[in-house]
Amino acid sequence: MDKPRNNRLIIGLVSGAIAMFAFGFALVPLYDVLCEQLGINGKPRNSAQIYSANTDAPGRLVNVEFIAQVPASLPWEFAPEVKRMQVRTGELVRTHFNAKNLSGQHIVGQAIPSVSPGQGAAYFNKTECFCFNQQPLEGHSSAELGLVFFVDKDLPNSINTLTLAYTLFDITDSASGSPKGVSQ
Repeated sequence: MDKPRNNRLIIGLVSGAIAMFAFGFALVPLYDVLCEQLGINGKPRNSAQIYSANTDAPGRLVNVEFIAQVPASLPWEFAPEVKRMQVRTGELVRTHFNAKNLSGQHIVGQAIPSVSPGQGAAYFNKTECFCFNQQPLEGHSSAELGLVFFVDKDLPNSINTLTLAYTLFDITDSASGSPKGVSQ
């Protein structure tokens, strides 16, 4: 007599577990789409934007701060050329980051950017960025990693400072090219 109730309970619990797994699996792509559409969570566009010089009234001044982070497991030094600069909205700006491989091995790095505040990410446009490509460095070598950007003139007046942070990751094992520890 209790067997039909137990079977219904088991079917309900298994169905609930499957539904929770499916929801958890779909959550990451849904989050990425939501952040991209709403311009939240500091997820900047990760492709080159087209710059067209705007010759009408000059834009307002905003502060742009640069932060570079490297996990302890990656034997690199990574730092911005300058930590803070004032830029005019609508103007093209060039700067660079410096990277140095402290190990004796070939390592491939990949920089992942984020912009704070998150609402400002939609207005921070990179025309050239080292984050678009993998960065291979031989052991004990260094490189200047270029960044060319502009801040859109439509940046809300409530935002006076944008912080661009890069975290550099070791992608040697998954990079197209030679395996870890092998020079090209």
